[in-house]
Amino acid sequence: MVNNPKVVSFDWLKNQKLDNVRRLLKYQSLRKFLEMKGNIYPYLIRVFYTKLKFEGNNLVSHVKGVDMEITYDVWTAVAGLKYSGLRINKGNLGVVEDFNKVQYYKGCLKNQNAQVRTCSVGGLRLDERLVALIVTCILTPRGNNHSVLTEEDLVYIYCIMKNIIINWIYIIKEHMQKVMRLSDYHYPYVVLISKFLLYFEVNLEDEISELVKSTQEMNNGSLSKIGFTKIGGKWISKYGDHGASSSAAADLEEEEHATDMDFQHEDHPETNQDVGPSAGNQEDGMSTMSSFERYMVNRLDGFAENQRNLHDLCVSNF
Repeated sequence: MVNNPKVVSFDWLKNQKLDNVRRLLKYQSLRKFLEMKGNIYPYLIRVFYTKLKFEGNNLVSHVKGVDMEITYDVWTAVAGLKYSGLRINKGNLGVVEDFNKVQYYKGCLKNQNAQVRTCSVGGLRLDERLVALIVTCILTPRGNNHSVLTEEDLVYIYCIMKNIIINWIYIIKEHMQKVMRLSDYHYPYVVLISKFLLYFEVNLEDEISELVKSTQEMNNGSLSKIGFTKIGGKWISKYGDHGASSSAAADLEEEEHATDMDFQHEDHPETNQDVGPSAGNQEDGMSTMSSFERYMVNRLDGFAENQRNLHDLCVSNF
């Protein structure tokens, strides 16, 4: 099964005055990749992954009689990415200096006095929350459980927020290898791979295709779904817990104080983030949960992520 693609428009970020996030992503040279849209070819994408090999620094596959060797020049031409920056993977997170998982995570919280039980996304400030969404849904997408952040996720967020250049070609290739090992991951980067098919002039006539829909673009409804609302032209937390974007934080008068239990408030696991007219009601449903129910949801999410990481480690080592 292919992963449901997501898109971020830099013009939308600009229009919503999310200038800090826009600047950070631009510094990473991610604009072309994050804005990538067009037809996708689910069957050929599965063929691409079935025959995918890693030869030296290049990806190599064979689709409909066409040999595809994806060199660094191809990455730049198709996705605007360059092979430069930190090469980070699960085994060498220490390459990022001065990073402390717990300390950094607590520093990203709207309520920094909250008791940390798991690295959940629900307590993050807007900029960090939006970057986390982009990391888990586009840069290193997974099929489910976007509500709990792994240490790798936090490292990527840390580097983006600190303007530390990441080698995204390396990260994407590593993620491709990971999903090929794990049966519960969906095939990611479907728009990117479809662009590779076009680049190598694979015959796409009579192939079943799907168009990336407008509902797959991050928009105002996406921000509403993850717990933010627009007041006076600025996005702030719905719960009055100082969750404004750092782009606009200096302009906001902070009048309310968050409680420790607000940290436990989670949006639904973002298995499918297509946003429709009823998106705002999904957040309301979660808010009706008791504190204990929200706590148990977070614990179950954390358990699922730990099981996934343990499985990944076992597959890697054995």
